[in-house]
Amino acid sequence: MPLVSRIELMKKAKKPVISIKTTTNMETLPILIGECYEKIGNYLEEIGEYPEDIPFVRYFNMDMENLKVEIGFPVYKELPGKDDIEFSYIDEMKVVWAIYQGAYQEMGESYDKIIKWIEDNNITTNGTFLEYYYNSPEEISEDKLLTEIIMPLE
Repeated sequence: MPLVSRIELMKKAKKPVISIKTTTNMETLPILIGECYEKIGNYLEEIGEYPEDIPFVRYFNMDMENLKVEIGFPVYKELPGKDDIEFSYIDEMKVVWAIYQGAYQEMGESYDKIIKWIEDNNITTNGTFLEYYYNSPEEISEDKLLTEIIMPLE
């Protein structure tokens, strides 16, 4: 499935988030993401809060065996952390942005297009990227999954 949006430059506002930062491998990542979303969701319910926006994963590297990730939700305000759940901010940033539709495991081609666009436009990213998930495989068929892809500029 292709990108369903143009690749664009945009500015993203600073966002408060509640998240879990951890290291994993690509094989166990899907299970870990689900567990973290559930744990954070239960915690937000426990303290009478709720997400401000759709869930995200921020990738700090691309080492498939030692993947450093942050899994969480944007929130409305500063919240106390608990155990491995931490409050922080995703800083304001200029980004390369696109929307992808389709199965997560088939995103490689779209990432290749984004990276080529970045190179063609002489842009330098900071090496991290974020994915925001508009829906989940539990809700709809994989070919309808929508993922917002964000690559912060250096």
